[in-house]
Amino acid sequence: MPFNLPNLLTLSRIAAIPLVIAAFWLDKPWSQWLAMALFVAASITDWFDGYFARRYRMISRFGRFLDPIADKLLVAGALVMLVADGPILGVHVIAALVILFREILVSGLREFLAELRINMPVSSLAKWKTGIQMTAVGVLLVGDAASRWLPATDIGLVLLWVAALLTVITGYDYLRAGLAHMDESAVVPPAREEPREPSLAPGPAGARDAA
Repeated sequence: MPFNLPNLLTLSRIAAIPLVIAAFWLDKPWSQWLAMALFVAASITDWFDGYFARRYRMISRFGRFLDPIADKLLVAGALVMLVADGPILGVHVIAALVILFREILVSGLREFLAELRINMPVSSLAKWKTGIQMTAVGVLLVGDAASRWLPATDIGLVLLWVAALLTVITGYDYLRAGLAHMDESAVVPPAREEPREPSLAPGPAGARDAA
C-alpha cells in the first residue's frame, strides 16, 4: 500500500468519521459547530487527494479502491447519525435512504464492471450531486446551533432533497449504462474515444473522483 499524500488524505477522511460522530454528540454549546467543521475538513480532502494524485502522478490502485469507499462511509455515517438524533425526521428520512441506496447500487455496479475491466466514468452531474450532498450534511450537522443567524436545519433538508433528486437521476444513468454489459445476449458496441457522460469505456476500473 503506497503511503503517498493522496492516499493519506483519503485515509484521514475515514479517520474523521468517529471524530465527527463524537463531536456531534458532545453536550457542549460548540459541539455541533465542531462536528460541522470536522466534516467540512474531511470533505475538502476529497478534492485535494484527487488533485494531488493527478498533478503529481501519484494515482495508485489502492487509491482508486479506497477513495469512493471513504466518501460513502463519511456520508453514510453522518446521515445515519442525523436520522438517529433527529434533524432528519419523518418524510425526510426517505431522502436519506435514497442517497444510501444509490451508493450501494453504484458500488455494486462498479464491483461487477471491475471484473469485466470496464471503467465507469464519473459524470459532471454526479460531481454536483456529491457537492450538494456534502453541503447538506454539513449544514444539518450545525443545525439549530445556527438558528440565531439562519434556519440551518430547513436549508439542510432542502439541499438533502436536491441531492436525493440528483442521486436518482445519476443512479439511473449509471444503471442504464451498466445494464448493457449485463445482458449476455446483447452485443455491446465498442466505446468511443470521447464518450458522453455517464458511459462505460474499456479501461482500468476505478477513479479518484466521487460518483
